[in-house]
Amino acid sequence: QAWFCLLLCVPWGSSCPPSCQCTEQVGSKAVLCSSQHLEEIPKDIPKDAVFFKLDANSITRIPSNAFRHLSHLEELDLSRNAIEKIDRAAFKGVAAGLRTLDLSGNCIRSVPKEVLLALNAKLRLANNPWHCECALQEVLWEARLDPDSIQDITCHTAPREEYVGKPLLQVLDSGVNFCSVHQRTTDMAMFITMFGWFAMVIVYVICYVRHNQEDTYKHMGYQKSLPSTQDHAE
Repeated sequence: QAWFCLLLCVPWGSSCPPSCQCTEQVGSKAVLCSSQHLEEIPKDIPKDAVFFKLDANSITRIPSNAFRHLSHLEELDLSRNAIEKIDRAAFKGVAAGLRTLDLSGNCIRSVPKEVLLALNAKLRLANNPWHCECALQEVLWEARLDPDSIQDITCHTAPREEYVGKPLLQVLDSGVNFCSVHQRTTDMAMFITMFGWFAMVIVYVICYVRHNQEDTYKHMGYQKSLPSTQDHAE
């Protein structure tokens, strides 16, 4: 946090949101909006901000394109908010340049894996009520996570009660694979669907055959009720 202390020494000459403090040091511009009771992300953040602190507020959602205009953004701190939902395009426009993203200490249960896997940033995801599933497992395997915070990614809910309260890494090290369970569930759902369609086809064919048989019997009965050619001759 030393760079924030240095940045506080030099104020910006440009406009700054009223609830934030904007500073500059050695060409790096920071917007500090910590502990301001904010419920949403300020709209008027200077476009050349490099560091953006929004920690310890009351933000519940990160909407699409929330930081799109901040093309110089490298470090983003969203820790200790009440974030529950992150839209798929939340970090559109800053994904390539972002170096650090802190989402720790929020209310995140799940997030589209594409959102985090698209980032090159080092991620902090600890102390959230995570639902342990395949998507979170893939994030743990493929995303750039802060090694110091990985142990604090715990299973608040999980497919099996025995995993609840345990660090995700510990659960996976024990041999659990949430993605294989997900695959089996998907395969079973597809099997049930295909079986359902097959059963519907069989029922349709049976009904069709029975209907045709009934029509045939009715037609034969009708023909039998007609006077024969011999009767006409007599």
